Amino acid sequence: MDARVPTRQHVPIGLIPTPFQSRLEALSRAKSWVNWAGYISPAVLDTVEFEYFAIRNQATLYDITPMHKYRVRGSGAAAMLNRLVTRDVRKIRLGRVAYVLWCDEEGHLIDDGTLFRLGLDDWRLCCQEPMAGWLADAAWGFDVSIVDESHTVAGLALQGPTSFAVLEAAGIVGTGALKPFGLHEFEPGLHISRTGFTGDLGYELWTSWGKAGALWDRLWEAGNGRGLRAIGFEAMNIARIEAGFIAARTDFQPANTAIRLGRGRSPIELGFSRMVDFSKGHFNGRRALLTQKPRFNLVRLDVGGFKPADGALIYHRKKKEVGHVTSGVWSPTAKRNIALAELRAPYGGTVADDLWAEIYVNAEGRWDRRLVPVTLQTEPFFRNVRARATPPGQF
Repeated sequence: MDARVPTRQHVPIGLIPTPFQSRLEALSRAKSWVNWAGYISPAVLDTVEFEYFAIRNQATLYDITPMHKYRVRGSGAAAMLNRLVTRDVRKIRLGRVAYVLWCDEEGHLIDDGTLFRLGLDDWRLCCQEPMAGWLADAAWGFDVSIVDESHTVAGLALQGPTSFAVLEAAGIVGTGALKPFGLHEFEPGLHISRTGFTGDLGYELWTSWGKAGALWDRLWEAGNGRGLRAIGFEAMNIARIEAGFIAARTDFQPANTAIRLGRGRSPIELGFSRMVDFSKGHFNGRRALLTQKPRFNLVRLDVGGFKPADGALIYHRKKKEVGHVTSGVWSPTAKRNIALAELRAPYGGTVADDLWAEIYVNAEGRWDRRLVPVTLQTEPFFRNVRARATPPGQF
């Protein structure tokens, strides 16, 4: 063959299956799939109700392989990451995981994610948005290497009251000593972190694609008699709203993908002032955040009635439009109509009373407009002591 003629490369067409797809296909009754970062991901496998209550009463497996995963290594890794994110990563100890945010030069949030400290100069960043280009730019001038592990590292979220019992039944020794936001390599190539997106007792398991299927089968067998159920996005989304967690492209628009001016939001506007450490030295967006006057407030709302308010407009004194709901559901556990909402300052801040949500209800082909009162909440809608108990209960 002429060496000058390039060989043909196989390019996949359509959504990419994760290493768990064959297991999920076998369990799917709903046949409802969505695109998550170019991967096939279940919206619902059985019913949303069964899957949601499994999170709160049993144990669940959710495929988080589509998360973007970046390995950051080198003697300059900590300095580079400290230059990137708003919190001080030097305070993150070995074997710990931290929630982090990073901004553009205007102080607008690009994305949020979890930062895993695997070793002294060895980190992994997991996030929703593709960040390879941004991280490569951030690494310039530092003694650091960036490797995209998105297609080589698989992830499973094992969440729910019996999740610890499932790990023990699977023969993974020592997980009872793992504290919230703790991380450990319990077996060669198997890292487990006590993290999750549900606000409940739970873990995230990370391994190579080649070992992913065997890990699923091991957990699935251990889940017999412990209520283990595979779930999709819709059930997980209810749980994350109850826990008060924000989601990119839902509760905020990543600044580097927004095409309309003014759509970016700062960590302060999203309620994360505590995550911005001005004392650590310079980081991207620091100058803008130092002088920023917040334009918006992202708040938690208790909504009147029982009709979910997702997308509803928010009014002050029933007249002035002051914001909108970004995420809204009926909470089956809290038995409340709950929401996250973006309000224009000073509403949701110094002005917190006489707020109303405009909800439209379709009753047999007729749309009815309802104005229902909303009340600001300072705490997550769902909180349970089992999420932080160490060692966890068997339940």
